[in-house]
Amino acid sequence: MDLTGKRILVTGGTGSLGKVLVRRLLAGERGRPRKMIILSRDEAKQHDMRLAYQQRRVGTDELIYDNFAQLLEFRIGDVRSYGDVAGAARDADVIINAAALKQVPTCEYFPEQALMTNCVGAANIVRAIRELSLPVEVVVGVSTDKACKPVNVMGMSKALAERIFTAANVLNGRTRFVCVRYGNVMASRGSVLPLFHQQIRTGGPVTITAESMTRFLMTLDQAVDTVFEALERGAPGEIVIPVAPSAFVIDIARALIGDRNTPIRITGVRPGEKEHEILVSDEECRHTFARGSYYGIAPMLPELVHGDIPRSPLNREYSSADAPVDLPGTAALLRQNRLMLDQVDLSDAGELLR
Repeated sequence: MDLTGKRILVTGGTGSLGKVLVRRLLAGERGRPRKMIILSRDEAKQHDMRLAYQQRRVGTDELIYDNFAQLLEFRIGDVRSYGDVAGAARDADVIINAAALKQVPTCEYFPEQALMTNCVGAANIVRAIRELSLPVEVVVGVSTDKACKPVNVMGMSKALAERIFTAANVLNGRTRFVCVRYGNVMASRGSVLPLFHQQIRTGGPVTITAESMTRFLMTLDQAVDTVFEALERGAPGEIVIPVAPSAFVIDIARALIGDRNTPIRITGVRPGEKEHEILVSDEECRHTFARGSYYGIAPMLPELVHGDIPRSPLNREYSSADAPVDLPGTAALLRQNRLMLDQVDLSDAGELLR
């Protein structure tokens, strides 16, 4: 999808995914946007992001901040507020909903907060487009592996958000709603890699919840690639999923430790935590199809199914436990993506891929 001349709204745009997404869109990977609107509720993160761009050249243009007069525009607001969402969506051709409460234990203790951000936030976007007849062309909802066969509040709320966006296609025929679903992003804020790096840097121990736990290995750029795939080829109601390698979490820790004398301690599974990531359930396999290096899950609503769905490449759920790479393979993947301890700047352990 050529985004030249488009106004793009990114909710939660100051998060790990949002920052990489904005950087790549401003670099012109999908054409030259007319406007990039960042909607989030954290003024400090917005200020830091604004300063990061203030003296940086993007293509041939330099961003000097008058905010609303500039290409990159920041708005304080919350997806929980219909007014905030409606005000921002009025000025958008494309919406990418990256706002979320995503920490599993936090959502377990505060489920009503997860409901407000992850579900009501998605519903506010749909409601604004429908009630105000906004000419938004496409909405991409950013989901998570935890929405597949959910066992925790975070996953349950994101599973419902997926359904909210899928059903929106039925009554909002002018707008294409599509979702992306992927596993933990290795260097995102709150992910395990920054924690492991910091624990190794301070001499350990490195804490692992369970020896048998596996996770898909994805970078922030691969997550953004998945969003671009959804923008480009995702059909209404479709969920786009990347085909990604997986590894044992303990092998990730061992690869990062290397020959250092850093101990590993098993702490036990956290509230709501899954042993393995699942991106496609057994029930979803029957309407899953392959498209390049991605899987697509076709919607179940009959109004959104047009033509025959290609034969599914899966005969069982798609899980991180299927074929995890070994320890040397894990180390190679981390090294290839510049995520080893000696390849990253640890001045801010929460922001490893800028």
